[in-house]
Amino acid sequence: MSKHTFLRIVRAVARLVLGIIARIEIIGSIDYQTGGFIIAGNHVGRLEAFLVILLAKRDDIILILAEKYRQYAIWRYFAAQIDAIWVERFDADFAALRAVLKRLDKGEVLAVAPEGTRSPTATLLPGKPGAAYLAAKSGLPVIPIGIVGTEDRVVKHRLKRLQRLDIVARVGEPYTLPPMPKKGRDEWLQAQTDDMMCRIAALLPPDHRGVYADHPRLYELLREQGSPFPEDQANGARIAPITAD
Repeated sequence: MSKHTFLRIVRAVARLVLGIIARIEIIGSIDYQTGGFIIAGNHVGRLEAFLVILLAKRDDIILILAEKYRQYAIWRYFAAQIDAIWVERFDADFAALRAVLKRLDKGEVLAVAPEGTRSPTATLLPGKPGAAYLAAKSGLPVIPIGIVGTEDRVVKHRLKRLQRLDIVARVGEPYTLPPMPKKGRDEWLQAQTDDMMCRIAALLPPDHRGVYADHPRLYELLREQGSPFPEDQANGARIAPITAD
């Protein structure tokens, strides 16, 4: 079976199943339907992969799977059908990074969770530098996404009680990273990773922002972009727009 056919089937099934078990609200859209780009989002549940496949509407999407799933036949089959890339999450997997960059250079689309793993608390964990490295090396636009309602714990709890899920996906504005400097790369990558994670945090309710909840860059972004969350409005002194005297 071709990747195109397999993804069409996955999208059809995902659209049907999600339509039955969930109310889905998508705020914003991904307009980059030609050329390469990188989708960077939070990771709190397994349903997010299907949401990204639906959102991107592309056959040339690059999905990254953790090596721990390779022991399961169903995941090996899924990975083979969608041409996924296996990655060692807790090591510097340069072979996987090179494979992703080659495909990005061809104009493909990458979906990545900079945290590198699902958050057990449903709040943001510290981001790892891999996503920022790929964005800087490829020069492609990054589209941040914040998703709530796909938490594995919530999904299990509600479906056991035959309750529909309430999933909200907020799509942020695309941006590009500046070229990577030759010196001080570690510090630069950390700053760019924090910036990427804060852009994701700005799309999430305050109680989902985790370690970035009080990050200065987050407050800068909220001042620049505004916030749809009433909790942020109560914090008005921190996110009030900066005005000239």
